[in-house]
Amino acid sequence: MAAIKSNPSILNKYLQLDQGDRFQVEYLWIDGYGEIRSKTRTLTAEQVARVDCVPEWNFDGSSTGQSDGHDSDILLQPVAMYHDPFRRRNDGQTNKLVLCETYLPDGSPHPSNQRYACAKVMATYADEKPWFGIEQEYMFFDVEKDRPYGWPSFGHPEPQGKYYCGVGASKVYGRDMVEAHYKACLFAGITIAGANVENVPGQFEYQIGPCEGIAMGDELWVARYLMERVAEDFGVGITIHPKPVSGDWNGAGAHCNYSTQAMREDGGMEVIEAAIEKMGLRHFEHIAVYGEDNDMRLLGNYETAHIGAFCWGIANRGASIRIPRHVSKAGKGYMEDRRPASNIDPYPVTSIIVESSLSPLPARYHHI
Repeated sequence: MAAIKSNPSILNKYLQLDQGDRFQVEYLWIDGYGEIRSKTRTLTAEQVARVDCVPEWNFDGSSTGQSDGHDSDILLQPVAMYHDPFRRRNDGQTNKLVLCETYLPDGSPHPSNQRYACAKVMATYADEKPWFGIEQEYMFFDVEKDRPYGWPSFGHPEPQGKYYCGVGASKVYGRDMVEAHYKACLFAGITIAGANVENVPGQFEYQIGPCEGIAMGDELWVARYLMERVAEDFGVGITIHPKPVSGDWNGAGAHCNYSTQAMREDGGMEVIEAAIEKMGLRHFEHIAVYGEDNDMRLLGNYETAHIGAFCWGIANRGASIRIPRHVSKAGKGYMEDRRPASNIDPYPVTSIIVESSLSPLPARYHHI
């Protein structure tokens, strides 16, 4: 497949044109395959004053794996709004990105709408003030060679070891895209906490958070959209598969850092440990929503615990859940769930973490 790069010298002529009092609004949604889609609409200033002012829209669900052709209209309900970094205005205002939930014509949530259930869980436990931070790993791909970006046409690069947080042309392939994505997130209003080069050449990570409740899923999905759009400009592909390259290479995860207000206060260590024990009893329920093909990554090596067993430890990157050393020393803070794969849907992941750590144990676990 040919890679078509953006031509900024031509495009900028048009992006600089005045657009009057109208706003371009990009509607984003999750399709039936767990990927993000978008399309643009022109709205007025009044319609973009707040997210609840942005009107509903619709799309052809038969083209996105979300309906049959004979009844294909799926509704888009805007739920979160951000600044658009790709369509800059010259009047001090910003065009918008709006993340949407999907609904059926009868008003019920579409089966692919994982956000709806997550929002209910987060509302139930809002008083606990659950905070999250997700570490999104990903890899750049050369779409013409169908190989990781920067890799030789034949064979493999040097073994991993020198690439993690590396500096230099022999270690880092794609830093321009990482920097562009970081700035795009900041401009959009995404809570991006950092970014780094990862263990496999062409692999990187960015961290989103801390975000409270439903905002974690919202911001990660929009950050993924921004990453795809940035890479599109460079003519480069993105993969978030948990084992993008077979062989003696690390996989890709989406470690989920989690805390509640009680965990962050004095005495929080006891709360963290109690929550981990409850989460461990439901290990396989967690694994069920922790990403497809996660069994290719959770092998008990390459800084992972085995998918078939649960364990936790302090500063142990081979555990299912790690408590950072500084948290143990302070006696309060957060935990890091290292099981989620890079291709997770963050809504069911954050839902089950909150629900399993805070709700009473189901009756089937009372004998354990």
